[in-house]
Amino acid sequence: MNESLRIFRKEKQAVWRFGLVGVSNTAVDFAVFFLLTAAGAKAAVAQAVAYGAGMANSYIWNRRWTFQVKRKANIKEVLRFLVVNGLSFGASLAVLLAAERLAPLWLAKLAATIAGMAVNFIGSRYWVFVETGK
Repeated sequence: MNESLRIFRKEKQAVWRFGLVGVSNTAVDFAVFFLLTAAGAKAAVAQAVAYGAGMANSYIWNRRWTFQVKRKANIKEVLRFLVVNGLSFGASLAVLLAAERLAPLWLAKLAATIAGMAVNFIGSRYWVFVETGK
């Protein structure tokens, strides 16, 4: 029972950290986007760069702080991270398109965001940032 409680607490902590990192990703995304557009960049270019900056922030902080991975990063891990983010985007888009037919847009967007976060957390926790040899 004590082991189950310890695992639950660790997972709960990881979920909260993941959420905080998500907030920081959004802040990085917005800051880079608005700085680039203020400097004259086209919105599409600024969006691509800003999204990439948010993803880089996500990779670094989720790896180091949320999931506390100790081993050295490698290309396979980065590729898995990109795959999970692609799947997360796909899940959120699918939910958005389905939900917008049934609910107000803000509710559809909320549902899509939750779905994307769930896919991203599960993929990150159990595939991308898994410590081997534990």
